[in-house]
Formats: sequence, C-alpha cells, structure tokens
Amino acid sequence: MEDYKRKQKTSVLLKRFLPYYKRYIGWLVFDLFCAGFTVISELALPIIARHITSVGLETPELLTLQYIGKIAGLYLLLRILDCAANYYMAAGGHIMGTHMETDMRTDLFNHLQTLSFTYYDNTKIGQLMSRITSDLFDIAEFAHHCPEEYFVASLKFIGSFIYLARINLKLTLAMFILVPLMTIFVKKFRTQMRDASKKQRFQLGEINADVEDTLLGIRVVKSFANEETEKEKFKKSNSLFFEAKRKMYYAMASFHTTIRFFDGLMYILVVCLGAIFIMRKEIEPADLTAFLLMVSTLLGSIRQIVQFSEQFQRGMTGVERFTEIMEIQGEDADETGTLEMENVKGDIEFKNVTFSYSDESSEVLHGVNIQIKEGQNVAIVGPSGGGKTTICNLIPRFYKISEGDITIDGTDIKEFTLASLRNNIGVVQQDVYLFSGSIRQNIAYGKQNATEEEIIEAAKKAGAHDFIMELSDGYDTYIGERGIKLSGGQKQRISIARVFLKNPPILILDEATSALDNESERLIQHSLEELSKGRTTLTIAHRLTTIKNADKILVLTKDGIEEQGTHKELIAKGGMYSKMYEMYSN
Repeated sequence: MEDYKRKQKTSVLLKRFLPYYKRYIGWLVFDLFCAGFTVISELALPIIARHITSVGLETPELLTLQYIGKIAGLYLLLRILDCAANYYMAAGGHIMGTHMETDMRTDLFNHLQTLSFTYYDNTKIGQLMSRITSDLFDIAEFAHHCPEEYFVASLKFIGSFIYLARINLKLTLAMFILVPLMTIFVKKFRTQMRDASKKQRFQLGEINADVEDTLLGIRVVKSFANEETEKEKFKKSNSLFFEAKRKMYYAMASFHTTIRFFDGLMYILVVCLGAIFIMRKEIEPADLTAFLLMVSTLLGSIRQIVQFSEQFQRGMTGVERFTEIMEIQGEDADETGTLEMENVKGDIEFKNVTFSYSDESSEVLHGVNIQIKEGQNVAIVGPSGGGKTTICNLIPRFYKISEGDITIDGTDIKEFTLASLRNNIGVVQQDVYLFSGSIRQNIAYGKQNATEEEIIEAAKKAGAHDFIMELSDGYDTYIGERGIKLSGGQKQRISIARVFLKNPPILILDEATSALDNESERLIQHSLEELSKGRTTLTIAHRLTTIKNADKILVLTKDGIEEQGTHKELIAKGGMYSKMYEMYSN
C-alpha cells in the first residue's frame, strides 16, 4: 500500500524541479517582467484615487476636466500595457509550462525504458499512466504560475507596505501583522491538502489500472459472465477515489474558510483603526481611501495565492510522484560492462548460478550449472516452477543473478553492454506481444532500418508471407491492439519473422508453441527449425515431442538439473524424462 504522507520536503522537490527552467529562462524572465508591470498598473489605482481625493478636499479648483482627462489618459495607457502584459502571461507563460511538461514527460518515459523487469513485476501500468499524464499536466500549470504568483504577491506586499508606511506606519503595521498570523493558521491545512492530493492521485492510478485490466481482458470477463464482478471491483475503486477527493475538499474548505476569516478581519481592522486615526487627526480621509483600496488589492492578491495554493499542492504532489520514479535506479545504473559483443559464437555457460526474485522470496535456482556449445540446440523441460523461464530471462540480464556467473564465449555477460548483449539474443515467447499498427511495422521492430525486401524475406522464412498476402491490405494491414485481429498462430509467425529479421546468433524459444493448436504448432515448429539453423538455441518445451531432435535435453526441477542427455539416452535411462514423455504420449 502506498504511503500518502509526504516523503520529501518541499525544498528538496523544488531543487529537483528547478533545473527544468534552465532552457526557458528567457521566457521566465520576460513573464516575470510582465507580471511586475501588472503590479505597477494595479497599485497605481489607489495612488491615483488618494491623489484625486486629496486635491478635491484641499484644492478643489484644480479638478478641471483637462486635469482629470490627463489622469484618466495616463491610467488608460497603463491598463492597455497591463492587458498586453497579461496576454503574454496567459499565452507565453502557459507555453513555457507546456514545454517543461513535455521535457519532464520525455525524461520520465525515457527513464521508464531503463527500469528492470523487477520494477514492472511489482507496478501497475495504470499507475504509471496516471503519473505520465495527469500528474505532469498539473506540473505544467504549477511551473508557469508558481514563480509568477509569488513574484506578484511579493511586489504587491513590498510596494504597498512602503507606500502605506509613508502615509501611516501604525495602521500599516496593524494591517500587515495579520499576514504572518494567517500564514501560521493555514499551514496546517496546506499540509492536509498535500497529503490528500497524493492519496487522490494514487486512487486515480488505481482506477486507471482497474479499467485497463478489465478492458484488456474483456473477452475473458464476458466468457465467464463476470461483468457484475468487474462492476463491483470498479465500484470499490471509484468509492475509494471519492473518499480521497472528499478529504481533499474538507481540507480545502478549511483552508478557504480560514483565509476568508482573515480577509474580513483585515477589512474591519483598517476601517476601525482608520476611523480612530481620523478622529485623532493622524491621517486624512484621502489616506483612509488609499488604505481601503490597497487592502482590496492585497486581499485580491491573497485570494490568488489561496487559489494557487490548491494548484501548488497538486503541482508538488506531481513533482513528488515524478521524483519517486526518477530516483529508482534503472538497469543502466548497474551497467558496469563496456565490452561490445562482436563475432559471437554462442558458447553459453551457467556456473553455480543462484537466483531469487527478491530478498524475501525463496530461491528459484540454486547452484545451477549448464553448458551449451556453439550452434547446439539445447532443450529444457521439467515441472512448472522449476525455473525454466527464469533461465531464459537471466541470459539477456532481464534480472540480476544472486550468485554465480553466466558467460558467453567465455566472457561474463556483466562485462558486455546491455544493448550489445540483447542485440545478439533473439527471444520467441509463448505470450506474443504485437504493437498496435501494421504487420510491416511489427516485423520491422526486429530491425528498425529494414528494407521492404528484408521484411518480406523474413516473413517468408517464418511461413507468414502467404497469409499476410491474403489479408485486405497485405503488409499494411492494421492488426489492432495486441494483434487482436490475428489468430494465435498468425501472431506467433509474425513474432518469429521479427527474430528472423534481427538475425541473432543466440536464440531463446520460451514455450513458443504451447498455446497453439496442433495444426498451428506443426507450421510454427517448421518455422522454428528454420530459425534455429546455425544458431545456439535454448528451447523451453512443454510438448516433449517438439524437442526430440534437440542436441541435448536438460530436466530441470526445484533441486536443479536432474537429468541431461539426448532424447534416446534419457528414454533408455528410464528416469524422470522417460516418465514425463510416457505421460505426454498417453
């Protein structure tokens, strides 16, 4: 369960976020310049009002139409410039924020590409979708408004304090002393808003994850008539999201109410004290007018800060959730290898390899020793849970081994760069993943710069060309999300074509035909045999008849390698493999 409380101080999060302004410092400076000009324009009104009131009370004969027209013209010019400044702040400032949002989304997506299988084994994709979309949108708003709002508020406070202090220091101090007092009161509610906002984001991610899970598995849902079950699951997630938002709004209401109370307190303080000072002849009526107008300006600024505080908390929550992922070490953080794999022969050796998926889980492999010679076709069979697929995942370093070594051509795989290691290994899995797009795009995923001729040749070798040409748009046929418009056998042949195009010296076949019908299996098996020629091949087999011709068969159990040999040798031995084969044959 996620901890909704703040894990990092605001200052730490801001330090992580501020470098994103670097590329757009010019935009920011001009935005703050425009913001400063709007403050000048706004503060001008109380000053003009006080001046006109003073002139009207002391020397009314000076209030001519020409005099009033000059003042009106000056103020109108200020407002025109103010509108231009506001236009840039609304357009340019938001565009700057969007630029920063785009940069952060790019960094986050790029970092997600570096994270290991272990991370994705324990993380819901819906949660990641929430972080890469809605979280970063709030950060974009925060990036624009944060410096702008605080800069404007600072100018208003400093400017108005200096101006009003020159009129009457006592009344000014009485008015401004409420501001730090108000800050102390609202700090508690800001903390509650931050925690509630984080919980709300987490629950939104849970809703995304539940919706994704249900819709991707909609065929399973309907085949079991479990629509009501899914509705109940969604209802629970939706209710938790509602509860998180409810707490957020309670904290926000307390925040607003506190501000509103001090709002009224400041007005009544200025009015009452101002009246007393007028009675004592300490200020003029015109001065009180200026104070009241300045209070209105200050309170307007405070209301803006209040409104922005909600956005600030959402932005800080987004930055915190962004930082949480960015601080997770990617695979490249453990990348110590500098060697580029070249001229690979394909000798693979496991030396006393021990592995567990986490510190808390039990060992999947313990002291495993395997030798695979160049060009050999080695099959691994055994009961579920013995670690067959795990072995396949360790060779490309999808997971880090706990103990021991794995070598290719005598060199520890940790000494190779990840990219060069994986570029020399082709994997065909039982669970084929095809991307939404055309057949051509999916085959070309094995070699991004492949020519049309290379794509077609790979498809022919995989036995896919004929059925592709029978489709309405041939290689340009759109196959739907996860290749839903294709049969299991067709999807598998496209995945094999991808590996043909990649042309790796080492091949891993992880139960590539176990989910297919007999006819599809026969066709795929022929394609796999073609694919295996001239390559070091490691086959994880469910159907034992598919690996009878393997150069060596390993029987893997929880206790390690129980038996090894050719099909004939193991049958003649009459051990575990022989019994498994007899069971399968019957």
